[in-house]
Amino acid sequence: MRKLLIIIVLIPLLGAGAWWYFREQALPDYGPAYREYAYVTNGKSNTVSVIDLRTFELAKTIPVGAGPTGVAANRKKNEIYVVNAGSNNVSVIDAEKNAVVATIGVHGKPYFIDVSQDGKRAYVANSASAKVSVIDVEKRAVIGNVGVGAAPGLARVSPDGGTIVVSNRGDNTVSLIDAKALRVRSTVPVCQEPEDIAILHDSSKAFVTCSGSAQVASIDLKKDRVLALLDVGRTPVSLALKPDGGELMVCDFDSDSISIIETVNDEVGSSSLIGQHPARGVVTGDNSRFYVSNFGSNSVAVYDIDIGKLIATMPVGSRPEGLALSQDQRYLLVLDTQSGDVTVIQKRNPRKLEPTEYSLLTMIPVGVQPNGIVVKAFMTSTPAK
Repeated sequence: MRKLLIIIVLIPLLGAGAWWYFREQALPDYGPAYREYAYVTNGKSNTVSVIDLRTFELAKTIPVGAGPTGVAANRKKNEIYVVNAGSNNVSVIDAEKNAVVATIGVHGKPYFIDVSQDGKRAYVANSASAKVSVIDVEKRAVIGNVGVGAAPGLARVSPDGGTIVVSNRGDNTVSLIDAKALRVRSTVPVCQEPEDIAILHDSSKAFVTCSGSAQVASIDLKKDRVLALLDVGRTPVSLALKPDGGELMVCDFDSDSISIIETVNDEVGSSSLIGQHPARGVVTGDNSRFYVSNFGSNSVAVYDIDIGKLIATMPVGSRPEGLALSQDQRYLLVLDTQSGDVTVIQKRNPRKLEPTEYSLLTMIPVGVQPNGIVVKAFMTSTPAK
């Protein structure tokens, strides 16, 4: 009883400090060598903001090239790769030092980058040159430029590392590159204005959104042919594959909805209204929840996949787009592109006596027009004393 009275007295005395104290206590302790950062590209600041996810504070602002957009983390190395659309190059950030250690020139107007699962190569689609630049990560150099279709937007490498799938927005095709030979093995006509790409974990199929025809193309990567054109909502802009690979979530920007595709049967299983102009989505590691940024209503929607229902909508900053989850899945990071900040939403333990399952933890100012976000968790080779 005496301990309880002390706690009750201390909380009002601590005031705002108590919130910080209990928040710190809630964070996992992985030891002094553990690091977990979120890297945010700021398109009009020419910087990358580094957020320390152990304290939810801005740790550093790193100057990079002009107009940074896409960002990716290497699974095998403590490195982050930033695509600079304005200066046509890629900045390599050492995650342990949080400093740029190399700059690699590519071709005109790159926007995204993808890294192979073995961490050895990175792929950049150059929209202004109709080429995909292939980067040897160890050498930090371009080892090939493969000609593809018109205005390629995205190049994504299959999990087995064998195929690079490229969406060519300018001529409504998809280029399939043999990753070993570094040549296009097939060019597949699809639907209008192909954009985002998702590849199944077994590398058997790729799915591509077509924003101009309200469709998603299913492509057989073994036979290099279109299996189906699936009708979804208007202007499908992004895809999120469930970790179990059984379903694919589609954000239909101009229908204010999401569509769910059954990946084995190539069928649209269901669709649901989700919010105004859904832009991006992320599925939790246990396949149970789908978080969606509603660009038009300044909110994040929570969709329960198991029951097929929208269960919560939370206000965030202005014009939310990119999303990322912390390593432990307890925190959702939301890029607010117009207000220039990152909203952090905490998922509470449902067994505790909390008024809601989700709550706003904090909002962290970053740079002007944040575009991309990636989370990197790792153990340092030289832990702080």
